[in-house]
Amino acid sequence: MSASMERIRRLCGHPLFQEQLSLLTEAEKDRVFCHHTMEHFLDVARIMYIYRLEDGCGPEKELIYAAALLHDIGRHEQLLHGTPHHEAGAEIAGRILPECGFSLRETLEVQNAIGAHRTSSEPCSGALADYLRRADKQSRCCFCCPAQDACNWPEDKKNRYIQN
Repeated sequence: MSASMERIRRLCGHPLFQEQLSLLTEAEKDRVFCHHTMEHFLDVARIMYIYRLEDGCGPEKELIYAAALLHDIGRHEQLLHGTPHHEAGAEIAGRILPECGFSLRETLEVQNAIGAHRTSSEPCSGALADYLRRADKQSRCCFCCPAQDACNWPEDKKNRYIQN
């Protein structure tokens, strides 16, 4: 692994991240709709990085991966206590990121992106938040999902076709 992704390696191995990922995996094991798995997190990260490459500039690779890996990590808290997952995820990110070597500025930027990724009506404050919101939606293959007829997502949120 390149040295530039060392903090992401630490994030993935962080006990709180591992605990929340395990709890979420168990909670969603019988879910018929989109799962919030490491595969989803990595799909989002890779799409975000493609946006950065297409733009020719943008957030650092580690910030992209940190936001993507943590954006849905609060889902278990939502299922268990009703806390909106973007709020729980931002709080969890605030506990994990400093322990993995992220600065206060970087931590706040990732928390902002996580907190803003749920709705398109909130104004985006920065490329990281915009990339996360767009990539999260684009990572879902609603157009070929076997549960699409039972899905409760609003039509305007569903990804009905492959986008560029």
